[in-house]
Amino acid sequence: MKDTIVTARRKKIELITLLVCFVVSNLIHLYAIIVYHAPFTEMITSIFYIIIFTFVLYAFWGILRLLFNGLRALFTRSRT
Repeated sequence: MKDTIVTARRKKIELITLLVCFVVSNLIHLYAIIVYHAPFTEMITSIFYIIIFTFVLYAFWGILRLLFNGLRALFTRSRT
């Protein structure tokens, strides 16, 4: 079997992607707090839900990337 190496560039991209998912999760939560007139202490008390939602977003984004790259590879391979 061939050993695979995860490059530093790939690690950096994945960490930035996870950070973007965390920021999006916080913005969605902040929007919900504003819309439902909840206290802003909710941002601190529900941080674990935000973290869980961050990983859900990250997994969803990973599935979309897999599908996109798989379809792209399928269509480029069939043209040759």
